[in-house]
Amino acid sequence: MAHVTEDWENLEFRVHRSAYRASNVYDAEIKRIWAHNWLYLGHETEIPEPGQFKVRVLGGRSLIFCRDAGGQVHAFLNSCPHRGTILCRDTEGQTRHFQCFYHAWTFNTDGSAASIPDAEAYPDSDRFRSWATLREVARLDTHEGFVFVSFDKDVPELLEHLGEAADYLTMAVQPSAAGMTVVPGAHLYTVRGNWKLNVENAMDGYHFAPTHNTFLGYLRETGYQMTDEGHRFAKNLGNGHSALVLKSRRGRVGMLWEPRFGEAEKARIEQNRAEMDARLGPDRADAIAGSNRILFIFPNLLFFDLESYSIRQLEPTAAGTTDVRAWNFVPEGEPDEVRELRLRILTSFVGPGGLASPDDIEAYEAVQRGISATTDDQAPDTDWSDMSRGMADELAGKPGRSVDEGAMRSFWRHWAHSVGEVPING
Repeated sequence: MAHVTEDWENLEFRVHRSAYRASNVYDAEIKRIWAHNWLYLGHETEIPEPGQFKVRVLGGRSLIFCRDAGGQVHAFLNSCPHRGTILCRDTEGQTRHFQCFYHAWTFNTDGSAASIPDAEAYPDSDRFRSWATLREVARLDTHEGFVFVSFDKDVPELLEHLGEAADYLTMAVQPSAAGMTVVPGAHLYTVRGNWKLNVENAMDGYHFAPTHNTFLGYLRETGYQMTDEGHRFAKNLGNGHSALVLKSRRGRVGMLWEPRFGEAEKARIEQNRAEMDARLGPDRADAIAGSNRILFIFPNLLFFDLESYSIRQLEPTAAGTTDVRAWNFVPEGEPDEVRELRLRILTSFVGPGGLASPDDIEAYEAVQRGISATTDDQAPDTDWSDMSRGMADELAGKPGRSVDEGAMRSFWRHWAHSVGEVPING
């Protein structure tokens, strides 16, 4: 069945709820989306030194993300070529070799074989030596230090895939002349909800006031005024990517001052802004410093550029569960007191124990439970979710508001195309 219906005559856009709960849909996503798209793996600054590695799972496949002795970044299938045993059983570390515990086959960090016990019993041939190496993913490429991989050698070039989203990643690394880095350590948690609910929520300004009322109460106590809707919009970036852009009245650490940051930080921010203006030009500097952004890159990367920066990677593990990995992204070499302020603000809002993320997770999981209640309902219309908000304005060519659902519609159109469906024009 087709899971997406789009009816412009009646201004209706709906998604069948089996898209969130059916195991066959999940299987199709892994086979058609995760196996044939660029996937976000990590950031180069997570493995700055030779021999450093992280083990990540993408599309159900365990990968070794590492830097070899010569400084080259690799992504290997975490599987010994001999019998297929999981090769690296640590989640991270630094090493000169990866050794399989089963038969002690040992590999260098560039994937070449370092030693094979009783090697004389194997063929002495270039063919065997070529085979007895770690398997690299089909494609690996980077943009501004963000590392993407694909299991499909025939995917379009990374920049073609990123399209307009590429500049949003560039904006993310431009606040600091010294560059940006991922803070060591990650938040790892499982959401009992479909991965697409995470995407919808990130692009959904409509939920902010009712869902995050506690946080809004805190903001009101600090004297914060919400930005009017004319300065908040959603943008379709093509290829399933999208962004929410919110003109900020609230402070942004290192770039936009507010009283709770303290007077010492005010002078530092003025100095930073002057440097950004000189390096990037006033218009670009203002675009970076003066707005909050939430970026989604299809299918598994969310980048939160709010009061500061947070990266989230989505890994669906079943139709109704998603593993989320989150990292803080910060300017290189900033003073300790600024780093402390930045991390405190990050963890208080988008961190797993903050004022926003628990609300959002509760919402995802409530949706997942709720859509199970409409399975095989005798009234078929109840088993569809509506995403029609703002269609009249979209039809008229008006910019999408952050509280409309245009970014979700763009995502679902691309999703339908990616899994081999075409939206139905009712």
